[in-house]
Amino acid sequence: MNLANKIESDQLTVVNFHATWCGPCIAMKPHLEETVKKFGETIHYERVDIDQNPGLAQLFEIRSVPTTMIFKKNEMKWKHSGVLPSSELSKIVNENL
Repeated sequence: MNLANKIESDQLTVVNFHATWCGPCIAMKPHLEETVKKFGETIHYERVDIDQNPGLAQLFEIRSVPTTMIFKKNEMKWKHSGVLPSSELSKIVNENL
């Protein structure tokens, strides 16, 4: 299933835009992984490298990394730039399920 299909689905999709050279992106990754592990199959999870996918970064108007977005049924439910602890991210995911 590609990113567009995941975003359009009824299932919540967490998308993290990042770059390999970005320190805060590296710091954010364990928080994302912990959240994904907590919710398991109830959510989709995608990481998008902005250097590998500049078109997607432009499409979603990514101005800084890391930027994390939550989608459901093709609607953006939440967007945040910067590092966020897994406890906060889990709370936001839970609120949008």
